[in-house]
Amino acid sequence: MADQKPRSADELLDIVDEQDVVVGQARREDAMARRLRHRCVFVLARDADGRIFVHRRTPEKIVFPSLYDMFVGGVVGAGESYAEAALREAEEELGVTGLPQPEPLFHFLYETPEHTWWSHVYEVSCPLPVNPQVEEVAWHGFLTDEELERRLPEWEWVPDGREAYRRLQEWRDR
Repeated sequence: MADQKPRSADELLDIVDEQDVVVGQARREDAMARRLRHRCVFVLARDADGRIFVHRRTPEKIVFPSLYDMFVGGVVGAGESYAEAALREAEEELGVTGLPQPEPLFHFLYETPEHTWWSHVYEVSCPLPVNPQVEEVAWHGFLTDEELERRLPEWEWVPDGREAYRRLQEWRDR
């Protein structure tokens, strides 16, 4: 929400092992710099017409600046549950209050040579007018599933969100 302080590089995160068990804590900046496994949420937000909220991240973002994303979300703070983070991140990034609790869908371990985090994927209905955080979102729009599919090869997407979306499609097809 606009009046809340943006999450910072000093934010404390739980560090987790391969089974998602907390093994310590670190500042967000340190977790990213040292490739420490932490927790993250992805929330697919749909408007009243079922369209998906899509946005381009600001150039100031710590991870994946200026790339497009079909999810809102982010890191889970130390001691915070995935469900709490999903609702907090959705409301903050969409700039709304009073969303229903996002529905949990599935989870997976995202690992690349640069990054590693346990990822929980959610979906939420957002019939409210959105007012995205200017610190987080440089551009936004609502796309139908078909429009999003057409944009996938055209726009540069955040790699973790792209992977979460691929897994979401597989999850829905099973």
